[in-house]
Amino acid sequence: MLLIRQTEQQFLDLFAQGKLSGTVHTCIGQEASAVAVVNALDRQRDMIFSNHRAHGHFLAYCGDVEGLLAEVLGREGGVCGGIGGTQHLHTRNLYTNGIQGGIAPCAVGAALAEKMNGTGAIATVFLGDGTMGQGAVYESMNIAALWGLPLLFVLEDNGIAQSTPASQEHAGDLATRATTFGIQTFTADSFDPLSLHATAAAAVALVRQQQCPAFLVVKCYRLGPHSKGDDTRSPEELAAIEQRDPLRQLELQLGPEQRQDIQQSVQGRVQAAVEWALQSPLATVAINVAINKEGE
Repeated sequence: MLLIRQTEQQFLDLFAQGKLSGTVHTCIGQEASAVAVVNALDRQRDMIFSNHRAHGHFLAYCGDVEGLLAEVLGREGGVCGGIGGTQHLHTRNLYTNGIQGGIAPCAVGAALAEKMNGTGAIATVFLGDGTMGQGAVYESMNIAALWGLPLLFVLEDNGIAQSTPASQEHAGDLATRATTFGIQTFTADSFDPLSLHATAAAAVALVRQQQCPAFLVVKCYRLGPHSKGDDTRSPEELAAIEQRDPLRQLELQLGPEQRQDIQQSVQGRVQAAVEWALQSPLATVAINVAINKEGE
């Protein structure tokens, strides 16, 4: 979680320094969800699909800090050669896309393939509460339930879509949305990371053993802005929720020396990755370009 937190903070710092261009969406405050769910999966065979706020899922999956930093900075050393950027990450069995809800049907297709091939693997798709207004999400739930697909829908409900509170966007309780399709729902709170780990493991186990979809709703809170400097919440609101920061709760369970050792180790790793990424050559559009039979 600390590795994700410090990496995300670096993106905001690099933007402030003029070293990072374009948009970037951090998951500061939501790290527990990524770690709990991904740790419950089989990294060797399960499929992971994520959205525009995917850095935490990526790092929890593979830990490639250098590849992520270089990718978002548009460098050749990036995990996608610097041409995918922050919203289009891919490594092994992880795929991300910034179109809200658009990744859900892709996850359905992957889950169908795993079922047809009898691999025992499952697919997982991460969604935000704002995405719960997209028709493609419900079409995906319907097909997953109808065909009995091994697909875990994970709703990271931080209560706000960009700058719109969920109460102004959705009617009813988002946690009940999947029940109409006969999909079992699990609920967890990221402010209790250890309990969240247990709930995520139970949801993954159900999907794998029963070869059916499940819906995991994780209550969380985004401490950082939607993208960079576009936070409309009051300082008082942010200060109050920071007191319940899941990362802080875990740190309090460690002794001072252990906490300091971990912080210094992670900080050193992230800083070294930043320096490496900045030294990597800028990506060029002259790669992965189709050529004619003459090689031109």
